[in-house]
Order: sequence, then structure tokens, then C-alpha cells
Amino acid sequence: MQYDNEMTLQFQAKSENEAFARVVAATFVSQLNPTVSDITDIKTAVSEAVTNAIIHGYENKEGIVTLFCGYIEDEVTIIVTDKGKGIQNIEQAIQPLYTSKPELERSGMGFTVMETFMDSMKVESVEDIGTKITMTKIINKDTFL
Repeated sequence: MQYDNEMTLQFQAKSENEAFARVVAATFVSQLNPTVSDITDIKTAVSEAVTNAIIHGYENKEGIVTLFCGYIEDEVTIIVTDKGKGIQNIEQAIQPLYTSKPELERSGMGFTVMETFMDSMKVESVEDIGTKITMTKIINKDTFL
């Protein structure tokens, strides 16, 4: 796909890098003159996707998370990829309140949050290969609704 603009960032799967990824995505999208609501939605969705990669994909072990952001006109695509353990059952994993780590007091709402704050979300995963979360968002430039 040919994007009008794009960027890719790789960082270590450390929880302190989640905030960094969130800010990078928001800063990249800011070129499109998004609303505050758009920026908040994107930051929240990126935060959830990166946190899932770190906690579930790598289980807090070493690894690399890749963040891709690109846009065509007013449609932003954000892809978060890890090469962690993968998801055994995607349909189960995306159900609200499902968590594979109840001992960590996880709410099981990560995928639901991503779906709610973005216009679309797709999860692809292969066990022992990794997971790819693709999200899109149409930037609402009309701030006076």
C-alpha cells in the first residue's frame, strides 16, 4: 500500500516504552490536524496494543515491538507487531473481560478498548511466531459538531 506518509519505530518490549510509543503515534498523526478526541483515542489504542505485546506477547521477557503509522488522506493506519508467543485463540482473546493473566489483575478489556476507540481493528497471530494488530482511524477535522 502506498501511504501519503509513514513511519516505523522499533523499541524494546519494556513497560516504560509504552508511553513513548503512545506519544510518537500521537505526534505523527498531529500532522493531519486531528481533534483532541482523535489524539486521545489513538493514544489509548496504541497504549493497549503495546501493553498487550509486552505483557502477553513477550510475557515481560526481552523482545522487540514494532509500531507502524501511516496515512492516506484522512485515514490513519497503526500496526503494532511483536514476535512473541502469539495468541492461541483469537476469537476468545478478543472477547470482553477475557484475560490470560488473571493473576496480574488484568481487566481483559484491551482489545475491546482498541475496537471502541478506533474505526477498525484486526488481530492476526500465529503461536510461537507473534501477533500483529492493525487499527485504522478516520481523522475528524470538523471540530464544531
